[in-house]
Amino acid sequence: MSGTSGARRALITGVTGQDGSYLAELLLDKGYEVHGMVRRASTENYERISHLTARIALHQADLLDPSSLVNLLREVRPDEVYNLAAQSFVPTSWVQPSLTGEFTALGVTRLLEAVRLVDPAIRFYQASSSEMFGKVQESPQRESTPFYPRSPYAVAKLFGHWITVNYRESFGLFAVSGILFNHESPRRGREFVTRKVSEGVARIKLGLQDELRMGNLEARRDWGFAPEYVDAMWRMLQRDEPTDYVIGTGRHHTVRDCIEAAFRYVGLEPDDFVRVDPRFLRPAEVDTLLADPGKAKRDLGWEARTPFEDLVRIMVESDLELQERASGRRRGAPGTR
Repeated sequence: MSGTSGARRALITGVTGQDGSYLAELLLDKGYEVHGMVRRASTENYERISHLTARIALHQADLLDPSSLVNLLREVRPDEVYNLAAQSFVPTSWVQPSLTGEFTALGVTRLLEAVRLVDPAIRFYQASSSEMFGKVQESPQRESTPFYPRSPYAVAKLFGHWITVNYRESFGLFAVSGILFNHESPRRGREFVTRKVSEGVARIKLGLQDELRMGNLEARRDWGFAPEYVDAMWRMLQRDEPTDYVIGTGRHHTVRDCIEAAFRYVGLEPDDFVRVDPRFLRPAEVDTLLADPGKAKRDLGWEARTPFEDLVRIMVESDLELQERASGRRRGAPGTR
């Protein structure tokens, strides 16, 4: 456990996820005492924070259980709460729409209510999503752009966003939402499109699979590098006044661009391996998302630094190394391409 008496104390829900693990690293580097909320599960997945478990305190609680949240806040007494926990995979939200609403919408309410009851001075960060813009009403999307969610996940995120605004305006909480556009890294879950591409391309390069089945190749997203985005979260809670921010790169690319960059890195032609599979198409597609991060640059001094091609290269290289260790295969060895 890091942290000394007098150190600022932060609680991160979703600490075992991509963003939670990078945020924990950032806060530790800044001298925080870091606490993480984890759900009780039959199997524990602490892979992303395995290198941090000696330096952070983990506590069991659940966004579905209000009393567990109140008890957790009373025990930890955090200065800052970062709510990164959610059912966050869009396709799953059509299969489990009610559960997505319980975690991703009402879970925010339960946590905000616990903050209000235990210590209204706690500064609260809510992880909002560019998916809330959905069927975009203007491009690029900024803080004032109307929302038009196109999935149960996006609808739930919109509830979480507005209930955060409501608690700020009704009870004077320092509660902010970061409307983060897509942000990726080697710690991204394997079900997300960028990681599906980077892992699939690595496996194809090593001769471990023969094809990559994808959905809509023309969907456009504003993709950035996750470690930079958690810095924006922290900066939002250091402001004098609470307000919401769009966080993104201001540039977008298609899924096809991502695939081509990944195959280019390993010296292969995507047309030889990529197959479009209708099973991976969304019931209601979000065609294009593009951030206008101007307010974040002006107020927070924040801007994305990692170019798209570098992001893809980082992810493919990481997955190549992981697959080499797991399989014993080597790039350029017999049986690989």
